[in-house]
Amino acid sequence: MSDESATLRNAAWEGYLRPDGRKGIRNLLLVVYTVQCAEFVAQEIAHGEADTHVIGFPGCYDNAYAIRLLLALARHPNVGGVLAVGLGCEYTQPARIADVVRASGRPAHSFFIQEHGGTRSSIEYGKQLLAALRRDVESAPRVPMDWRDLMVGCECGGSDGTSGLAGNPVVGRFFDLLVDLGGSAIFEETVEMIGLRDVLARRGKTPEAQQALRHTYDKAEHYCRSVRQYSIAPGNFAGGLTTIEEKSMGAFAKSGSRPIEGVIRVAETPPHPGLWLLDSVPDQSFMQFGYTNPNDTEGIMDLISTGAQIILFVTGRGSVIGSPIAPLIKITGNGKTFRNMEQDIDFNAGRVLDGSMTMDGAGTALAELVRSVAGGTMTKPEQIGHREYFIMYKHQDTPSLTEGCRA
Repeated sequence: MSDESATLRNAAWEGYLRPDGRKGIRNLLLVVYTVQCAEFVAQEIAHGEADTHVIGFPGCYDNAYAIRLLLALARHPNVGGVLAVGLGCEYTQPARIADVVRASGRPAHSFFIQEHGGTRSSIEYGKQLLAALRRDVESAPRVPMDWRDLMVGCECGGSDGTSGLAGNPVVGRFFDLLVDLGGSAIFEETVEMIGLRDVLARRGKTPEAQQALRHTYDKAEHYCRSVRQYSIAPGNFAGGLTTIEEKSMGAFAKSGSRPIEGVIRVAETPPHPGLWLLDSVPDQSFMQFGYTNPNDTEGIMDLISTGAQIILFVTGRGSVIGSPIAPLIKITGNGKTFRNMEQDIDFNAGRVLDGSMTMDGAGTALAELVRSVAGGTMTKPEQIGHREYFIMYKHQDTPSLTEGCRA
């Protein structure tokens, strides 16, 4: 084993132990609003507060998919405590979110704006509750972490020709390293795998996994036909991609080369380490309702809901988004894009294409960056303050709450 490999294999850092046994790399407070009417108050409560993020559901009526997503995010390993804020008319009840969070061993509070005098008094009350939560969260025990404790998700967007040549393949090399070191890797975007049914199925570790992969692919293809929309856009063509199959092969490259353990659903934690495919496509009985991955931020939130502590985002054309809860590491395979957007992009995989770095070397360098972020180094989106989120209306047949995420 080389000195570089030994250093990577023996990498360790400190994290935050949660009551469910998972470990977080951040110790955040989360303010959750349960209807769009409560967003302003939620944002003002969090404004100026360190390590405090906001997410919310804009809908007023009940939606099982959104509620499952919110509950999973509120119990994410990077989250230490939760304040849920509602207006008072909506179906999604903040007290229910707080109850589930408390059942997971984390502190949580909730209230309705209508019961606390309106905007100004609700903001003041919320900040008082947040201060109380902060005192509880600061006592979270620090514990050693290594690759076996880490779960990393990957999404790609704004793809160009370099995404399939360098950006996604470098992530694939890192995912191979992560899996070999005992960690968990999650990739998604089955609608970007059109044309790859047999290629995808052959990667299944077991006959059961292969069957699940075929089913997932068939559903995605049927969905794309039903809504007459495939995951390719004018920006992709402008960036040098020519066909959906070409884009699919490039997108699939981020999965690396290790066997796929199986398929998980949104808000479901992988049952054991390894490489997993996340299926976020609505089930066939609900095909008429809700697009899958309407934007990159929605897909990133789906990945975070699995418990991934870090998300990788590959973009050839460039992007300025970040994410709440899990640090976002932005990667490009296009050296020109990196130079143009160096304020926002963390890793230049385009060095593989200009010959200054090998594919294996780039995979190792990305692993070192991930380890640094896991140890507390802030990504560029974190430094700037990007915390984009999107929780949509979507119907999906998902496992029960007990099966889907740990209580």
